[in-house]
Amino acid sequence: MSASIRSLIKSGTRLWLDSVDPTLVSSNFALGATGATSNPIIIADLIKTGRFDSKLMSFAKDGQPAEAAAWLMTDYLVTDAEKVFRPIFDTTKGDDGYVSFELDPLLEDTSNTMPVEQRAARYVELGKAWSKNHPNRMIKVPATPAGLASLEELAAAEIPLNVTLIFSKRQYEQARDAVWKGAQRRKSLDTFKSVYSIFVSRIDVYTAAKYSGLTNDAQGLAGILNAKLLWAENQSFWSGKKTPLKQEIIFASTGTKSPSDKPWKYVAALAGSDIQTNPPQTNDAVAKSNETFSRTIDTLPPRQVVDELLTKIDWIRLEEDLMRDGLAKFADPHKALLNLVATKTNQ
Repeated sequence: MSASIRSLIKSGTRLWLDSVDPTLVSSNFALGATGATSNPIIIADLIKTGRFDSKLMSFAKDGQPAEAAAWLMTDYLVTDAEKVFRPIFDTTKGDDGYVSFELDPLLEDTSNTMPVEQRAARYVELGKAWSKNHPNRMIKVPATPAGLASLEELAAAEIPLNVTLIFSKRQYEQARDAVWKGAQRRKSLDTFKSVYSIFVSRIDVYTAAKYSGLTNDAQGLAGILNAKLLWAENQSFWSGKKTPLKQEIIFASTGTKSPSDKPWKYVAALAGSDIQTNPPQTNDAVAKSNETFSRTIDTLPPRQVVDELLTKIDWIRLEEDLMRDGLAKFADPHKALLNLVATKTNQ
């Protein structure tokens, strides 16, 4: 483990890898990562390498259509990563060591006319099916109307949850309250685990494009401020609930988008608590940075910067715009994955 990674972990941050590539899982586990996550882009990129052609063909040869083969491939890769992190899950008694499994993104496709209630029911059905016999698999559900509507039932069914695509206080609070309502229907809270993925850098890309009038001191800090405020609210909410396991914030979308930013900009700004799900290249950059990271999660930007960001940005519009863009990035990659599998398996 590099000295920089060691200092980051010592500050209180836990690292999860934004990939289930077996090679990267192994190398990042050695770096200090304690969990991982998956999505259709990650699975498609792995299939494109050709390293898993024989496994993919074995799924297709069983008479499975392209869609089923894609899900079997996803299950296979996530299961493989789960094995690596299972010792951490066991040692922490379920507080860490998870691999996130994203449910069907096509439920959120803009062409999907299924009513919200039916889509929510499908999320529950899929969550129960894909989590069965996978204790350190965390089911990933988006903070959309249908995803939010499914959370109470999923939490009540004792499924570890990762609520993703969160950009706003409104989304976070609706997700958290639904999960907690479901958790209280369990016989015990002993295995209750939930995390809330707050997207960071996408907010700064948005404000750079839409709010060019922000001062230089404020530009590039909106995502960080939003994440820190939601982290503080999450800390406050759960502090009195006495859950045996931590209910945490995941800082997602932590790869920098601006060439002028250091690759560890968000890593440094959010160091000190909960979980950072970083792209492999971000973890590599941190490891090689020679930086010493210390706790910064509870330090807000200067007061005038906070006031500027909170008053000048239309946060409701920001959520609407980023969700519209996020849903396209959510569903379209899964369509591309299905097309890739169909081509690979000659279907």
